[in-house]
Amino acid sequence: MAVDELDTRILRLLLEQPRTSVREYARILGVARGTLQARLDRMEREGVITGIGPALSPAALGHPVLAFVHVEVTQGHLDEVGDALAAVPEIVEAFSITGGGDLLTRVVARDNAHLEDVIQKLIGMPGVVRTRTEVALRERVPHRLLPLVESIGRSARAS
Repeated sequence: MAVDELDTRILRLLLEQPRTSVREYARILGVARGTLQARLDRMEREGVITGIGPALSPAALGHPVLAFVHVEVTQGHLDEVGDALAAVPEIVEAFSITGGGDLLTRVVARDNAHLEDVIQKLIGMPGVVRTRTEVALRERVPHRLLPLVESIGRSARAS
């Protein structure tokens, strides 16, 4: 999807002021509310905006340990293992990957013992050959999209 300068300004506002009303966004941007709503609807329909809701902290919810677990899967069992991973609440994300392993999961835990329990659960799943775990020590760059949106906006202006 092509994102133009107005779209990037809208996305920037959504990221910087997520609790503001559509009416206020329209006022800030100097566009009609209907125009803004049409842009938001299009970006949702085309998958640019994938959700609206609070960002939650697993650490504040009592799960301060973050680990990335690589999961190697028996050939032909990727979908089965993916479905099984979705049933484990401590797995907050899982991706099919290339390289060392078949799946990469992001796992949160209360402590190291709890992390071990989650890993043992993974190892016991049918179709899982082995796992490799890397524990995150400190977040250096938090999840962010604003720099990307700004870069796209600069490219849109230059075009």
